[in-house]
Amino acid sequence: MSQQEVAIIVGVGPGLGAALGRRFAAAGMAVAIVSRDSDRIKALATAIGPNTHPYTCDVTDEAAVERLFRDVESSLGAPTVVIHNAAGYLIKSILESTKEGFEDCWRTVCLGGFFVGRAAARSMTPRGSGTIVFTGATASIRGSALYGNFASAKFGLRALAQSMARELQPKGVHVAHVILDSAIDSEFLRGLLKDRGPERFLNADDISEAYFRIYEQRKGAWTHELDLRPYGEPF
Repeated sequence: MSQQEVAIIVGVGPGLGAALGRRFAAAGMAVAIVSRDSDRIKALATAIGPNTHPYTCDVTDEAAVERLFRDVESSLGAPTVVIHNAAGYLIKSILESTKEGFEDCWRTVCLGGFFVGRAAARSMTPRGSGTIVFTGATASIRGSALYGNFASAKFGLRALAQSMARELQPKGVHVAHVILDSAIDSEFLRGLLKDRGPERFLNADDISEAYFRIYEQRKGAWTHELDLRPYGEPF
């Protein structure tokens, strides 16, 4: 099995997921980028370039997540960093929210985070090393109006990350939770949020650099929770 550093990035689209793939691949790591959409993930792997390998997986499917980790370990090697970035974004009034919508959001964000985090922990703990990063949001710490579905899922993911960190960090596995406190810049969002200037959008490449720095941290000074926002975002 290869001794090369291996990254698994789950929940990859053209924004932050692709930026994370580019950053870790640029460091010479073998990068597995993962999405439910087979065609899109193959196109993104081609666009990112060498060291990037596409995988298809539904994070809400326990067996599929277990199979993903077996396939990556078999072809690339054991993961040294795993990032759960699956979104499940849902904004809706509580008056109009449905059981199905609430559950779908929770399954993608929280249950999927559990499946991915557990698989990563089972791979890393016997080796006594590795990094697991969960992507959070403002909704991880504040349940704003219309965000009941999303915030419930993100609160749960944050609790999972805290519990995992307290259990696994003494065993050598670094667990981090990153709160993204603003929208990530894209042409679509700039058109939708026309009242915002560029100083109020997070930059996907800058976020990915912060994730990579978490991965590089020495054991003597590990970050568990990091909040990121652009310089123009009030808080």
